Amino acid sequence: MLKSKQKLFLTGVFKWIIALLVAFLILFPLYWIFISSITPSGELFQRPINYLPENPTLSNYIFLLKNVGLMNKIISTVIIIGITLIVSTIVSIMAAYAFARYNSLGLNIAFLFILFSMLIPNVVTARPLYDFMRKVDLYDTYPGLIILYISQVIPFTVLILRNFVNNIPISIEEAAAIDGANFFQMIFNIVLPLLKPAIATVAITNFIICLNEFFIPLFYANNIQVLSTAITQLPLQGNMYSVPWDLVSAMGWIIILPIIIFVAVFEKQIMDGIMAGGVKA
Repeated sequence: MLKSKQKLFLTGVFKWIIALLVAFLILFPLYWIFISSITPSGELFQRPINYLPENPTLSNYIFLLKNVGLMNKIISTVIIIGITLIVSTIVSIMAAYAFARYNSLGLNIAFLFILFSMLIPNVVTARPLYDFMRKVDLYDTYPGLIILYISQVIPFTVLILRNFVNNIPISIEEAAAIDGANFFQMIFNIVLPLLKPAIATVAITNFIICLNEFFIPLFYANNIQVLSTAITQLPLQGNMYSVPWDLVSAMGWIIILPIIIFVAVFEKQIMDGIMAGGVKA
């Protein structure tokens, strides 16, 4: 009995050590970005390293607000990502239900094409897509960027939601149909409530993907700027090879903070979605 208790104790200690180590590896870079963002540039590279800044300042954030047009970039980011999440989620739900519930050669081929599109790097289609966006007057426009963002997240979203719909027993819908429910009643009263964890999960994941997206706004827009490309407009210090790491850290923290808040607020929905996706009906 004593050996068993000692074994359980050592196992618990080992688990705590691993958990603390993983937490440190994840959280320390975030902490370093934050303290770098509130540290004056002259103190960033001093020796020995100060893990707590001696003269913390918000001057870097104030500089970004006044000189880099940060508010305009935040507004553009909110508009593009907000519309992208709404439209892509609605379209993906309908597509996922069709792919899960109806079986035909055409639908199977369409689904394979959607999956195949996930394997194509953006740089491969950049030039022809750039010319197309120019010809249809969608280059450097909000509708054009929103369409590109939606096309970026739909394949992943459809794949995940289709798997969740497959895990919903069709007998539930058949029972509802016997009770007199029509198609739309089955969708809104049965399928969508059961898909809430999955919808929350893909919405959060797509929010992170869109917020981190760098290639699309950089290549297909000029005047419209979002947070992910704002780092390319930071003024260089002294010469073209001198990187303003204090401003880079401040911009990085501005991009990271919404993700942290979003995940913290919707942590329960994320875990519910992960658990639901790992259980077969």
